[in-house]
Amino acid sequence: MSVTFLFTSLFRAYGRLALFAIGLLLGIQVPSFMDQYQQRIDAHFREVSINITGFQDTADQLFSGDLESLITYYRESNDEVFQRDADSIRLIVDRYNRITTEQTALQGNMAASAWHIAFVSDREFFNEAMEQYSYTVPLNSIAIQWGLALAVLSTLAIDLMVFGSTRVFRLLMHRRKEVLSAQSTRV
Repeated sequence: MSVTFLFTSLFRAYGRLALFAIGLLLGIQVPSFMDQYQQRIDAHFREVSINITGFQDTADQLFSGDLESLITYYRESNDEVFQRDADSIRLIVDRYNRITTEQTALQGNMAASAWHIAFVSDREFFNEAMEQYSYTVPLNSIAIQWGLALAVLSTLAIDLMVFGSTRVFRLLMHRRKEVLSAQSTRV
């Protein structure tokens, strides 16, 4: 056994172990981030619900609960104050709808919620959660399951990429040798 092979083998083994550990630590963060994201959405929902309550009460009393009719009424009013308030109400209603959509999406199972947060979530809230995220190492069963799953999947993905790359490289080298030997026999 050569020294080069030994170091290559050790490097590969420790590299895989390091990749597994990184995947484990990142995976453990998933439930914690999801929880903090949900708390952030809940806090924003409480805030925007308070902001919209007065307008919703007016819409309930005068426009059969239709906030769009209230906004249109404000916008078409001859009073400049009402016209400007229409834009403010529109912002509140749009924010309420965005947050409600986020809350609805987070009501599914944990995998669907994780997918939503990672790929479909409202970027404003996602970026806010990332900026304010406090890293923790929760050692509950859900965090450990996420950690192990991410560690195994990332290690498997890298191993498959290395295996595939090695196979393709060997195949290309074999083809190159065949082409070179075919060219040398013609000459």
